[in-house]
Amino acid sequence: MREVSVRDDGIRLGQFMKLAGLADTGADARVLLDLGEVEVNGEPESRRGRQLQPGDVVAVGTEQVLVTQQP
Repeated sequence: MREVSVRDDGIRLGQFMKLAGLADTGADARVLLDLGEVEVNGEPESRRGRQLQPGDVVAVGTEQVLVTQQP
């Protein structure tokens, strides 16, 4: 599982997907969400604006990425 650090206390799912390289654009993130390809903490997620916190795990297909906070 990869880790991707964010600067603030949280980040929106669509922004995180781009930051982590899970989607190239916001439109790509929307398509993945609409197709049901995205899970957050093991639960299906369809909201691009969902607020993520450090410790959350985002999965797209077989790739999992842990949200961490920059020191």
